[in-house]
Amino acid sequence: MSEPTKTTLPAGMPQLRVMPMPADANVHGDVFGGWIMAQVDIAGAIPAARRANGRVATIAVNSFLFKQPVFVGDLLSFYAEVTKVGNTSITVSVEVYAERNRLQASTVKVTEATLTYVATGEDRKPRPIPPLESI
Repeated sequence: MSEPTKTTLPAGMPQLRVMPMPADANVHGDVFGGWIMAQVDIAGAIPAARRANGRVATIAVNSFLFKQPVFVGDLLSFYAEVTKVGNTSITVSVEVYAERNRLQASTVKVTEATLTYVATGEDRKPRPIPPLESI
C-alpha cells in the first residue's frame, strides 16, 4: 500500500459514520476487511433504497479497493451516490474516509467500492424502479 495522502472529507453529508471497536479487528488493531465491506454495503443500500423507493438487495460487488488500513478508533465516514439506474437495478459508488488522531485531524481515503442493488417487491422478486417524477 502507498503512503496515505492527507485529504479532507467530501462536501455533503455521509450516508453513514461509524467507529470500529476492538471486536471488529484482529489482535493488532487492524479492522477486518469483511467488517468494512459490510458497512460499505449498508451505506450503499441507503441511496439505492431511496432511489428505488423501497426494498433493495445487493446483487453484485463490482469493485472494491482497500487503499489504506483501518484501525480501531478511526472515525469512518461513508459517502455513497447513485451512479447508474437501470430497469430494476441501481449502481452505487461508495468512498470511505478515516479521520485519525482527531486532535491532529488527519483524514485519509481508505476504501472505494462500486455495488449494484436490485429493487425488489414484497415477494422479494425484482421490480421496476419508478421514474424520478413519481417518487
